Amino acid sequence: MEAAAAITKPFTPQEARDRILGATRPAVFLGMTDDWPASRWTLAHLSDALQERTLRFRIGTRNVNAEPQFETSCDYINGSLRQFQDWVSGNLQDASGPFSQYDRSESWAYADYKYLALLFKDQPEMLQEVSWADFGFPGRDGRDSTLWIGSRGANTPCHIDSYGCNLVLQVQGRKKWLLFPPEDTAFLYPTRIPYEESSIFSKVNVVNPERWRHPAFSSARPHVVTLHPGQVLLVPRRWWHYVESVDDVTVSINSWLELDSDHEARVEEAITRMVVCAFKSAEGAGSSGDWLNPTEDGATTHETNLQYLNMAVSAFTEHKMVENETKENANDQDEPIVKRRRRRAETDQESEVGEDTRVSLFFIPVLPTLPNEESEEKKTRCPRSGGETAAITNDELLDCLLNPQVVTLVAQLLVKRRLGKS
Repeated sequence: MEAAAAITKPFTPQEARDRILGATRPAVFLGMTDDWPASRWTLAHLSDALQERTLRFRIGTRNVNAEPQFETSCDYINGSLRQFQDWVSGNLQDASGPFSQYDRSESWAYADYKYLALLFKDQPEMLQEVSWADFGFPGRDGRDSTLWIGSRGANTPCHIDSYGCNLVLQVQGRKKWLLFPPEDTAFLYPTRIPYEESSIFSKVNVVNPERWRHPAFSSARPHVVTLHPGQVLLVPRRWWHYVESVDDVTVSINSWLELDSDHEARVEEAITRMVVCAFKSAEGAGSSGDWLNPTEDGATTHETNLQYLNMAVSAFTEHKMVENETKENANDQDEPIVKRRRRRAETDQESEVGEDTRVSLFFIPVLPTLPNEESEEKKTRCPRSGGETAAITNDELLDCLLNPQVVTLVAQLLVKRRLGKS
């Protein structure tokens, strides 16, 4: 019996890697995962694999309010994929277990952030069915990936990831993505409450914004794409994103790819954790837990946070010194590098026509939507106040102190001081 012919992919691993690491805007890869066993990880398939093992589901409401539906405002239940499947399909309530207390026409369920390494720790063969080597990252598989299973309406509030860039494979159903470039950060009213390591949330409900409360959001430039099964979305570093399930069942697999910029991001995250924990601990037991995302184990002590900050700054300064040394060595070899770049440019020019064809067919950029002109009737005006000025709250002060621009500046000053002493 003849062996099956290997599937020819539109990009080699190195070509895909170069596109990923050089990307400045989102794009969708096509034709890269057709032969992945994980591309057949439907809800039914995963339910058979996990049997009666329970997962933690986040339960939210389909009502679209002006406030983002943060994870701190959701319910949580533990249920199996079989029970979730019965609930989504409308089978008998007894079969859907803990889901039966929620009306599926009014609620959605989301099993998100499920690390495959933990989910399939007893089934290592499943981890091998995800392989990011095709995208230029050999050795990265299910151990470095997470699983997302949701019902229609399940969503993740608009946020940015502090670390790396993101590759997302859509397996079943469709998901709608609203993405905003890093330059739009000021228009999205960033906040660290609720607090989660590595996630900066937007105060704006981007699908139903309150224009009078967040007037700057009108200047934001959403890039909208609906991801279909078999497609892989590239989310570049520091791109804001809101994600919502369009179909009755959606299954996605993603992996966050490390970048050199993560060294600085770890310093920024250490500063953020230290400030948030200090402020919130000072509020007393009355606010205990309500500012922490359920993904966080709990508040850490000031001593622990200071130790984490020192470790992050030391690692970053070491990285900067190695980087500077590498640049100095490269400057001594400028002529060979220039020649290599010239040869590469000549080669690229020769294959420009074929490359353009591949890009237009298999690497689709996500473009910004055109601005909508709102009518005067649709514009919501700010309610008149009674003339009294509200007292400044801790959270308002935190939003200012932990603005991404402020935290970046503090991190740079810390590293500069450390480098000056070394």
